[in-house]
Amino acid sequence: MAVTWLKTPSDQLVPALDSYWLWIHVSTAIFCGAVFYLGAVATLLYLFRDSYENKLATGGNPGSFARSVLERLPAAATLDKFAYRVNAAVFPLWTFTIIAGAIWAGDAWGRYWGWDAKEVWSFITWVGYAAYLHARATAGWKGRKAAYIALIAFGCFLFNYYGVNIFVSSKHSYAGV
Repeated sequence: MAVTWLKTPSDQLVPALDSYWLWIHVSTAIFCGAVFYLGAVATLLYLFRDSYENKLATGGNPGSFARSVLERLPAAATLDKFAYRVNAAVFPLWTFTIIAGAIWAGDAWGRYWGWDAKEVWSFITWVGYAAYLHARATAGWKGRKAAYIALIAFGCFLFNYYGVNIFVSSKHSYAGV
């Protein structure tokens, strides 16, 4: 997908991008994205393993594929805990990414927040993960309910990363994709 549809020829940097904040903000955002992917994979594996364990507990007989793959995974509770820890660890970095972007916008454009689509969806992603962490920490949500919130937050991240870049024209549309 990256080399077929999203590839565009490179050009000189727009003056607003010619800043040391480019390296700070963008590299942190990319790292956060990788860790969000890790958390989402752990969440999906948790949901599969949890269904598998529930089927075994009720006397069901999972298929041979499910048995051979899901037996090798850690317990559902372990996967749930891992997904929570991964998302909790990266959340402060995502917060820093948004703050660094605001500081850079203040330097480059003379305003910290402009309701640009990328800014808005970055904040929506932040709210989604904040809701997930809040539900886990204060309401004691574990398991499936929390996993669904985490996947919704990850969906917001995916739209921010891909959807905004492809479908929305904004100040963050530098590549001409």
